[in-house]
Amino acid sequence: MEYIDYYKVLGISKSADESIIKSSYRKLARKYHPDLNPGNKEAEKKFKEINEANEVLSDPIKRKKYDQYGKDWQQADDIEKMQRDRAQSTHRQGQSFGSGTFGGDNAEDFSEFFSAMFGGETGRSSSRNKFRGQDIQATLHLKLTDVYKTQKQTITVNGKNIRLNFPAGIADGQVIKIAGQGGPGVNNGPNGDLYITFVIENNTAFKREGDNLYSSVDLDLYTAVLGGEMVVDTFDSKVLLKIPEGTQSNTKVKLKGKGFPKYKKENEMGDLYITYIVKVPINLTDHEKGLFVELQKLKKDGQK
Repeated sequence: MEYIDYYKVLGISKSADESIIKSSYRKLARKYHPDLNPGNKEAEKKFKEINEANEVLSDPIKRKKYDQYGKDWQQADDIEKMQRDRAQSTHRQGQSFGSGTFGGDNAEDFSEFFSAMFGGETGRSSSRNKFRGQDIQATLHLKLTDVYKTQKQTITVNGKNIRLNFPAGIADGQVIKIAGQGGPGVNNGPNGDLYITFVIENNTAFKREGDNLYSSVDLDLYTAVLGGEMVVDTFDSKVLLKIPEGTQSNTKVKLKGKGFPKYKKENEMGDLYITYIVKVPINLTDHEKGLFVELQKLKKDGQK
């Protein structure tokens, strides 16, 4: 197996913590996602490397094995066991034949150790070693309205139907791991994992940033000046808002708890921010213009 520097793939240092790994992965996964780079084989290869690097470095146990064994990290348990067996056998043989002498089963154990280290598949090692199955990458396209509520969905991967429960609040570009649903293991080794990348299409008039939603509503000049009431849309309902007198254009109000569901936090919601856009009336009649002129004069006289 060719050695791949996972730290270099994610553009991070070996001392990077979990938050840095997560942030770098999400940024690169979105940049090289196949849906954003159709037909680009280089981007597809890069995307696979990014997911592979994240799988290893985001898992403390796998990361430790990778740091110690490099490309052979998946065989770390076998290698360590062979090292222990070798040490014990050498100790026994040393008592009979002298230090550094190999013979009997010890020579075969020594051969197995190097077979595991350098990829050989001869002798007992090929029948005894268990290898983890390959991880599988899948992409699931959903609309923003689909992830507003928790839902169940069946997906087909490699001819197998997998029924999954998707929590509300999944983000665009988010990756979820389904343990054991990847490729089959070798020699009764464990199955690989399934990684699902979500591509969320915003099919609404709302802008989503994290758990918060943003929208703009037009406010007529008369209501902005005199105050009043206005019905506005939230994501799943309508609310009646009171408009204060003298509301300025670009005034922003917050509707607490009317945003998007927080991922895996039941009954917790973000906020909805509404920006008022005051619309100046056009196509006025002469009479209407005259009233505005009169109002202007009154305003000037009051300032004298």
